[in-house]
Amino acid sequence: MFIACWIIVAVAGCKPDPSLDPQQDSGATISFEVPQGWPQPVYTFQNNALTQAGFQLGRKLFYDTRLSRDNTISCASCHQQFAAFSHLDHPLSHGINGLFGTRNAPGLFNEAWLPTFFWDGGVINIENQPINPIQNPVEMDETMPEVIAKVSADADYIKRFKAAFGDETVNSQRIFKALAQFMSTMISNNSRYDQYVRGTGSLSAQELNGLTLFRAKCASCHKEPLFTDYSFRNNGLVPDAALNDSGRARITRLPEDMRKFKVPSLRNVELTRPYAHDGRFNTLDAMLEHYRTGIYQSPTLDTALSNGIQMSDSEKQDIIAFLKTLTDTSFVKDPRFAEPK
Repeated sequence: MFIACWIIVAVAGCKPDPSLDPQQDSGATISFEVPQGWPQPVYTFQNNALTQAGFQLGRKLFYDTRLSRDNTISCASCHQQFAAFSHLDHPLSHGINGLFGTRNAPGLFNEAWLPTFFWDGGVINIENQPINPIQNPVEMDETMPEVIAKVSADADYIKRFKAAFGDETVNSQRIFKALAQFMSTMISNNSRYDQYVRGTGSLSAQELNGLTLFRAKCASCHKEPLFTDYSFRNNGLVPDAALNDSGRARITRLPEDMRKFKVPSLRNVELTRPYAHDGRFNTLDAMLEHYRTGIYQSPTLDTALSNGIQMSDSEKQDIIAFLKTLTDTSFVKDPRFAEPK
């Protein structure tokens, strides 16, 4: 069970989530619990009260392929629970008609703490995030009027919207609010590392040495407990001429942001391969080897990487051993986040 569990307001203590049946306790408010030692989240559910009905509605929408033009692609198509809601073994996102996007689909967890979304930070509110993949021509390629029409034609959806929002009106704002409720409650904080920090578990000597090395060599960008500082940095990748991705500069239009991308969280990193914004690295070993020997010098390269990250072969393996302790098995098997039956 997560330390950051949900509880019905009327019930004290940390108990299992209420029934997954959306017909039960549909109006019950869910309390969003911040894990001990974590900062306050960016998204606070202001003007979007977290309820069982809203969460369950968002869950159904997340897994519904009807949000795409040809009814084949859902949010979950590129965000698979067993892969910590990333797209395992797919360097770039896949959309309708087998089309490819230009970036790797990241894992989805601890979304309430994100100040920006996407590799370039082009969206700053989780409620605005879904419209981008829905309307992207190489992802879901649908329009919101069509999504609303499909959802409105489904009697079960009509009941769910009424339970979540008080009446049967279906609109884009409510769709996005429901998705925000589902995604924001996907908290991952029960890895072996978390259990070690809480004093309820232990790490091996190799893993502890890896943690020490990680804190010395990696934590300036991948800060605990979220294992990212959510900044944008050029991490020394050789530019892909085919993709020609300018990164953060695509949003800001500033030359100093050229080829800077958001620092990803390393939680569940064992499950979210391939790595980097374009999925060019298939293994953690290859990713770390890049930092050791593969840094590409450019004007916007992060200064911390000017000389690469020095590590011996054994140190690299110890860091990898530690990174695997960030895998949250309970999160990727949690039935609350699985596809509705």
